[in-house]
Amino acid sequence: MLPIQRSLGLEADRGFCNLQGRQQRFHDFLQQQLAAPPALPFPQGVTDRMTRLSAGFAEYPELADPARRRLVTDARQWLYELRHRLEPSAPMAAPRLKVQSSSKSGEGAERPTSPLQLDSPITQIRGVGPKFAARLASIGLLLVRDLLRYYPRDHVDYSAMRRIEALVSGETATIVATIRRCNGFVSPRNTNLAIIELQLQDPTGRLKVSRFLAGKRFSSPAYLKGQQRLYPVGATVAVSGLVKDGPYGITFQDPLIEVLESPSSPVKSASIGRLLPVYPLTEGVGADRFRSLIDQVLPLAATWPDPLPAELQRRFELATLADALQALHAPKDRESLDRGRRRLVFDEFLLLQLGLLRRRQLLRSRTGPDLDLQTSAAGLVGEFMDLLPFRFTAAQQRVFQEIEADLGRTEPMARLVQGDVGSGKTVVAIAALLSTIASGWQGALMAPTEVLAEQHYRNLCQWLPQLHVSVALLTGSTPRPRRRQLLDDLANGSLKVLVGTHALLEDPVVFNRLGLVVVDEQHRFGVHQRDRLLNKGLQPHLLTMTATPIPRTLALSMHGDLDVSQIDELPPGRTPIRTSMLTAGKREKAYELIREEVQLGQRAYVVLPLVDESEKLELRSAVEVHAELASEVFPDLAVGLLHGRLSSVDKQAVLNAFAAGKTQVLVSTTVVEVGVDVPEASVMVIDHAERFGLAQLHQLRGRVGRGAAASHCLLINGSSNPLARQRLDVLVRSTDGFEIAEMDLRLRGPGQVLGTRQSGLPDLALASLADDGAVLEDARTAAQELLKHDPDLEQLPLLRKTLDEQQRRLSGGTPLN
Repeated sequence: MLPIQRSLGLEADRGFCNLQGRQQRFHDFLQQQLAAPPALPFPQGVTDRMTRLSAGFAEYPELADPARRRLVTDARQWLYELRHRLEPSAPMAAPRLKVQSSSKSGEGAERPTSPLQLDSPITQIRGVGPKFAARLASIGLLLVRDLLRYYPRDHVDYSAMRRIEALVSGETATIVATIRRCNGFVSPRNTNLAIIELQLQDPTGRLKVSRFLAGKRFSSPAYLKGQQRLYPVGATVAVSGLVKDGPYGITFQDPLIEVLESPSSPVKSASIGRLLPVYPLTEGVGADRFRSLIDQVLPLAATWPDPLPAELQRRFELATLADALQALHAPKDRESLDRGRRRLVFDEFLLLQLGLLRRRQLLRSRTGPDLDLQTSAAGLVGEFMDLLPFRFTAAQQRVFQEIEADLGRTEPMARLVQGDVGSGKTVVAIAALLSTIASGWQGALMAPTEVLAEQHYRNLCQWLPQLHVSVALLTGSTPRPRRRQLLDDLANGSLKVLVGTHALLEDPVVFNRLGLVVVDEQHRFGVHQRDRLLNKGLQPHLLTMTATPIPRTLALSMHGDLDVSQIDELPPGRTPIRTSMLTAGKREKAYELIREEVQLGQRAYVVLPLVDESEKLELRSAVEVHAELASEVFPDLAVGLLHGRLSSVDKQAVLNAFAAGKTQVLVSTTVVEVGVDVPEASVMVIDHAERFGLAQLHQLRGRVGRGAAASHCLLINGSSNPLARQRLDVLVRSTDGFEIAEMDLRLRGPGQVLGTRQSGLPDLALASLADDGAVLEDARTAAQELLKHDPDLEQLPLLRKTLDEQQRRLSGGTPLN
């Protein structure tokens, strides 16, 4: 079964591409192996399941990616479970160890008689004085309930019982063995280090474990004799720890050892043979001391009122809140831990979704601008369509119709348009602005950077003046006299479209009749900024756009209050971009390609992660590479330099020179990531590509391939790390932004995918957007049903109170989006 598991794992790592092996493809190998299983005493039904899986892999080449992923995942999980079912029939069963319950809480527990309450200050807990309380307060722990909600970041699994012969280096395990010999001696290299060495034996083998005692007082012969008496020959011991390879064979690193009164006696240790919680702690708060605090307050979990109705718990097969807290802090086994964690993750996601859906309800209960819409074929939109040198793609047409339908309603629109790089979102947004202006209202277009705002402004200037629609740009660097004039025109209604950055949020900016706000690159704005702009008008329609494809779990967590439209086809005439990876030693090949393309009249970008050299990071910087290219590599070409420290005027001058062809090569940092549009650019060289996220690299790649010429993206990998290579391989293989973003979420986590905390990413204590997608879907379904039957949660006062408390807490920090 092991070759099947390995090949399934390899296929998943390589992105479900039906790998070609030495002799046959992945699906042929799987089909063959499953059709002829080894002659083992399989449980009933296993052979039938293998036959069905074999038939499924026969159709693997025809399946779409999601179906392939499902089939491979199902097969891996089933084979894993099968292996565990077959394991007990191994030659020697694992030893048994009785573990005393570490807490009296849990199923069937009586309510505690302790004077402590959930809202008691932690200074009332035995062993917590003012100094220790101050240290706990530094990690946000003030009340007893805070301790119960302070979740472990991980669990060390000492519950895996093993025989000595079955120990595997690198895993954590527990053995029960007999002491054959015990030695105590002082280290010959360090007189302050005493060593207690135990020779252990069980029916399958022998093992040596050592305890190290650092300090002068441990080195006295009397102390060592006393320690040896604790471990008499013939006594039974339980030993837990991390298994490692030692100089004399396999052993334990820093073992936990307890001598048992008899082979059948229960172990008294709070760690040995258990799943041990590991908490994120601060200086001066020891792990053992913190776990003892949790043990003292854990019985109070039974008094915590459960905000979820019993019917909901039954329907989604959830543990009670008391059992979930007990299972997380003191799990009996892996199954109870997983069940408890699932309940607490469900709670986090449910509150998140209830917050987003209530926000959406609130938005829809307000009255939006009453637009007297003309049909898109007539008026300003029709004239705009006639001016365009191309026709809308079917996807653009569909999305624009969805936007028009929203604009025609009385409640304000809240829609997110997702489209891959170069899919033509901007022209759809312009058409939506023109619909609004034709009805006598004003529009605003807000971008995250001045470079992008200026580019949007130039785009609008190509079309709007021809349609006699006034447009202006407002950024932080707009001169004061121009700003004053512009604000007057905006307030009296003569200015119809205002493009800008965060400057649009400033208080002097007052619109006469704001009808539509278009926000570009939505995730770069915190929700406070978005709301301040919405408050400038009556309750304007909101259209947000992003070229960063967002995986579904992330979209639900961040944009659950928005309707989502997708532009899922590229305009005709776009040539596919050829992506390849080079090692740092083959950088010259990239420069040769740049020279060839420039001779054909094309232009090239060279992107780096840093502006200046860094002492800490051995990376080439933009300034250094610009100097090298301009003086040594391309002395006959004009090489430009663009980075975030340049003033807005200088940035624009550099971009204008590149767009006009005055410079043929542009060395840049990620300032060019979003929205810069030069159709003649056909080469994108990304140095130190391993330093960027996949979604970011996909954005950068989208800066080329905007004209008719064949385009190239070269990723220079400066790392020898195989994981870095695997990540970059995803980009070489795929041009699908959503697949790339999904992989990025798995490999780097949501904070990295979106860039910053300002993105409005929810603050999740336990849930993982990468791994808990199924629980998120359940929580969203539950939230929708609860609000459908009880919009104000009046029948669930406890849940409503919990939600309101969370919203209050979040409004002080980064709020939910």
